[in-house]
Amino acid sequence: MLSEFDLIKQYFVRPATAGTHRAALGIGDDCALLAPAPGMQTAISSDMLVEGRHFFAGEDARRLGHKSLAVNLSDLAAMGARPVGFTLALALPAAERDWLAGFAGGLFALADAHGCELVGGDTTRGPLNICITIFGEVAPGHALRRDAARPGDDIWVSGTLGDARLGLAALRQELVLEDAALDDAAQRLYLPTPRVALGMLLAEGRLARAAIDISDGLVGDLGHILERSGVGATLDIDALPAGPVLARQALAVRRAFTAAGGDDYELCFTAAPERREAIVQASAACGTAVTRVGRIEAQAGLRLVDGGGAPLALALAGFDHFG
Repeated sequence: MLSEFDLIKQYFVRPATAGTHRAALGIGDDCALLAPAPGMQTAISSDMLVEGRHFFAGEDARRLGHKSLAVNLSDLAAMGARPVGFTLALALPAAERDWLAGFAGGLFALADAHGCELVGGDTTRGPLNICITIFGEVAPGHALRRDAARPGDDIWVSGTLGDARLGLAALRQELVLEDAALDDAAQRLYLPTPRVALGMLLAEGRLARAAIDISDGLVGDLGHILERSGVGATLDIDALPAGPVLARQALAVRRAFTAAGGDDYELCFTAAPERREAIVQASAACGTAVTRVGRIEAQAGLRLVDGGGAPLALALAGFDHFG
């Protein structure tokens, strides 16, 4: 039987390697100590994943380790921040070695890819619950904030939308997909790709004004930018880039899942029209596609139109944890 401290030491404490440790003091004390780079601000975010609410019971441990960190990295990406370190609070029904090895493997593979160090946390017995707090850094005045959109800005999204929601719908038996299509769609649900490199380029080059990561569905998340910035927008539903599996579905499903699907972990950002060429260049530099999908306007509210500009009366809303 693993004790709490044996569990931490065996699966979450890693040997020091030159160039991999940013913390002045990491795991093993009452607090970690981080030394911010000179002249930088610290960006901090927390996300919690709860079994039965955010993932199915019995979810693959390695995929769960990846996703638990990916959703936090996505928050840093939305601010244009460079990842530095994170803490992990983990409640487990039991200390199962195979599960812990898989979870830690998925977690650290993504952490290493982004140079992000585990610096502390907590473990306890209880229903499976994973809470990560992540730390990043960004130059003062460069952070991509929700309150910075301006009338006339283009609205952009990264990558593709909707395949994660399509996969979830099939797993819930809301619709039927062939096995190969389900496997492809579910990969976006299980293994999201945080757009850290794109976010950093947008912030460092001051290419974007406002940004948010698309976690609860585009219309809901864009709505947060509109509210905080005191603006409105027109969104071209048919310009939204559908994932490759969703693109083969009926028009009504494509529209619903690209606009309000959730679990995409792409970026939605606004930028002045004169930044278009530079944004396309940043997109190419980091290998992440971007698409212009609408325009910020002075008139409050979100207006949905089709590819021809005709108004659409669609009842779409983002995910609400208490809805």
